[in-house]
Amino acid sequence: MAKIENKDIIEAIKEKTILEVKELVDMMKEEFGVDPSAVAVAAAPAAGAAEAGDADASKNVVLTAAGDQKLNVIKVIREITGLGLKEAKDLADNGGTVKENASADEANEIKAKLEEAGATVELK
Repeated sequence: MAKIENKDIIEAIKEKTILEVKELVDMMKEEFGVDPSAVAVAAAPAAGAAEAGDADASKNVVLTAAGDQKLNVIKVIREITGLGLKEAKDLADNGGTVKENASADEANEIKAKLEEAGATVELK
């Protein structure tokens, strides 16, 4: 069996959706009995720093208000982030960053989904 390089694994993960990455983390927890999310959280700032060379390439999607259709906004937040109901509700209630270091296209798609659900969103 050919050895897979770490850089190849990272490239493959970049192509996955948030939900697919969450499923991968859950599978790793089950298979190895460890929580890889601590490692993933530590690796995320390093990946963000590598992309920071092009300031216009990455955006943070920030929810400023959930609006009148908060339930719809919570559903969209859960779809985008893979968060649980309580965490998504807290984000809808208090506002905050929905997605960090998203590509400009992805950030605009997320913003459109949230605004369609009734939220007020900023890209930073």
